[in-house]
Formats: sequence, structure tokens, C-alpha cells
Amino acid sequence: MQTIEKIMGSDITVREVKSVDIEGGYLLDGFPYAGLASAIATESMINTVQFEMVGVLDSDLFPPLSIIKNGVPNFPTRIFANNNLKVAIFSSYLTPHESLHRQVAKTMLDWANKHKCSYIVSSSAIRSEEQDSFIVGVGSTNEAKKKLTDAEIPLLSNGTIPGIPGILLNEGTLSDTNVIVLLSNSKDSGPDFKAGAQICMAMSKIVPGTACDLKSILQEAEVVEQSIKKTEEDAEPLKDAMYG
Repeated sequence: MQTIEKIMGSDITVREVKSVDIEGGYLLDGFPYAGLASAIATESMINTVQFEMVGVLDSDLFPPLSIIKNGVPNFPTRIFANNNLKVAIFSSYLTPHESLHRQVAKTMLDWANKHKCSYIVSSSAIRSEEQDSFIVGVGSTNEAKKKLTDAEIPLLSNGTIPGIPGILLNEGTLSDTNVIVLLSNSKDSGPDFKAGAQICMAMSKIVPGTACDLKSILQEAEVVEQSIKKTEEDAEPLKDAMYG
């Protein structure tokens, strides 16, 4: 089974290779932005909980690249799902160019709507000099804010959230779509895997059935960070040729 869907007004194609049933569930955004924390968090969850690849995202505007894992070629941007948990993840080893942020966000919103998903959960790291780690959240609707409050995650009162997470929040507010963005503090000099582990733990408080063990997640996240960084380095010449 393979379905190919082109989102209207977008240069991104979604190709599903397996059936997806996440009605009433969650879509997690794993695109890296402002560091690798969001990608590390979702990739760590994929490796910890039983997910299977159900599709890929492709575009002529993505760098032409195949990632080989255990001898198997992979698209850099894939969709994973656990139909029992009603959870899907858009997982990417590549940071999309700024010109694609709106299209990526629109693709996620439309795909979540197509599959009757109840929540979209995105994340980002906040650069901070504070010593203590913290997680705060933003919700696009009262229902999304209640979800954060029930999980005992403080709400951000004022701030700026750029990129894909910011677009998801704005569009979610206008369309009354439940969007949650988790923000983790991290130092400029600190490794992204610690922020990624924080976000992964916070996601597990929001998404039923995805509980994580912090120690194992930290170890897993450190390995994931190195893999994503290597992919970004390999893709850099291709990005320079495409975007200048």
C-alpha cells in the first residue's frame, strides 16, 4: 500500500507506505530548529517506544540525500506511528531551510487534520544562562493549555517563538487546532542531547503510553545527537549548492 499526497500550495509531498490510525491522538513535530533538541527528543522516543515507519516526506527543495542505517537506505525525513498509542512522529535528520518553514508547518497541520488527530506537539530549546533546567509550554487553545496544566508544566506568559513551532501555534489559534509547544532551556555551550532528553520527558507527561526512563533517554539522546550532527555535516555542501 502506498498513497502519495501533495498538500495544496506546498512543494512537499507526503508518501504513506502503511496505514495510519491515530484518530483522537497525537502528532509530534521532530524537525530540528534552533538546535537539535526537538529532533533528538522525538528520535529518542522512536527508539524507546515501539514505532514503525509509515511514510516519508519528500520535496525537490530538500537536499538529495540517503541515510544508511543498518545497511538500509532511508529518507532523511520520515513519518513514524504507533497505532495502538494513537501517536505519529514527523522525524527529520535535516534542518529545513527557513524558506520551507511555513510549508513544513502547513504539511503537518493538514496531515494531522486528515488523520483526525487531536493534538500537535512541537518543541524548541531556549538559550539561557540559568543553571537549573526547566520546561515551559505554550498552548494554542484552552484545551491545549489545560493539557499542559494537568501535566504540571508551567505556561509561558510572554516571549517569542520563531520558526515551525511559532507557525504551528499561530495557525492552531486561528483554526482552533490544539497545538502545544514545549520549550527547554539550554546553554549555548551545552550539548543539545540534554535539552532533547528534557523535552522527551515532558512529552511523555502529555502523551499517554510514552513514559521514558531519564537515564536511558540521556544515553540514547547523546547517540542520536551525534548521528544527526553527522547527517547535517554531510548535507551542508548540498544545502550550499541549493540555497546559496
